[in-house]
Amino acid sequence: MLKFNLMSEKKSKKISIRSLKNPSVLAGIAAFLFIVVSLSASFLVKINPNEYGIKQINIGINPGIQDDIYTAGLHFIMPFGFEKMHIFPRDIQVLDLNSESRVIGEKKNQSRSVYTTGKPAHIQTSDGFFVDVDVSILYKIQNPLLVLKTIGPGNLFIYDGIEPKSEPVLKDTLGTLTTEEFYNPHLRVEKMLLAKEKLNEELTSKGLIVDQVLVRYFRYSDEIQRNIEEKKLKDQLVFKNIAESKAATEEALLNKTIEEGEAQVKIELEKGLSYVTIKNADKDLYVRKKKAAANLLVKNAEAKQAKLQNQALIGKGASNMVGLKMAEVLDGLEVIFISTNGKDGINPLNLNQVLKVIE
Repeated sequence: MLKFNLMSEKKSKKISIRSLKNPSVLAGIAAFLFIVVSLSASFLVKINPNEYGIKQINIGINPGIQDDIYTAGLHFIMPFGFEKMHIFPRDIQVLDLNSESRVIGEKKNQSRSVYTTGKPAHIQTSDGFFVDVDVSILYKIQNPLLVLKTIGPGNLFIYDGIEPKSEPVLKDTLGTLTTEEFYNPHLRVEKMLLAKEKLNEELTSKGLIVDQVLVRYFRYSDEIQRNIEEKKLKDQLVFKNIAESKAATEEALLNKTIEEGEAQVKIELEKGLSYVTIKNADKDLYVRKKKAAANLLVKNAEAKQAKLQNQALIGKGASNMVGLKMAEVLDGLEVIFISTNGKDGINPLNLNQVLKVIE
């Protein structure tokens, strides 16, 4: 019995392997897989990270637009028109008002969608001239459910949403500028901010929000442009002449200041030289005075010395002085005999007599 079962099992495996090699069986398997893949593709919708999804039920329970907002991933929907998924971009969108060709969709390597109107904003200035302005409006879908309910599906948020509102708002804001005020960047920025506020007042209730309104370029007609440029050149020439006049005035003032400074330096130098001369004269006078006073002291001392000597010679010590002088005269003589008595006696203190004896 066991042998029979093993034999039957081997036979069944052989039969299954042979059946798999049958072309009709392989075709059936391929058809089955194709049906499965097709049905799965019909039941699933992919939403990218930069997209929103809003489901609409056409046939079934609770028909209409659903309130749920779907984000990135694969989401189930009923095929054959029972349900539909509306896809909206969630990243920054750009509306360009310029003369370039229209482009809509994502640029290569960028996630922003750009739509170009094909014409610039044609605006009349407050002084009656027309100017073509290239403007870029950066905006995004803040609430895709509001967009779908108030504007509609697909790209209607461009055609029926922001595009019809953009140029009238720009005319209302930038149109308050004069021809020349367009060249003032501060005034242009002020009007761009005002245009952004007004666009948001009209579009926020529809699920759109404007981030920036940027004036790229503006141009007048050739004649007006030429007149403006000529006027600007004349104004610049006037400003140039005024600036040169101010520069000449400042240069003259500078030269005057330099001359006054040099004259003041010379005066101060002369004052310094005069001060040095006076101080040198004072020094010389002081030296002469001190020398004269010293000489006077010396002369007075010498006179006092002579006076004291005279007084000494006249007084009691005069004979002693004479003796000392006689000793100096007789210095070197070995022996002298002098008679001091009698008729021929000599007084040793009488110099005249002594000298006669020695001679």
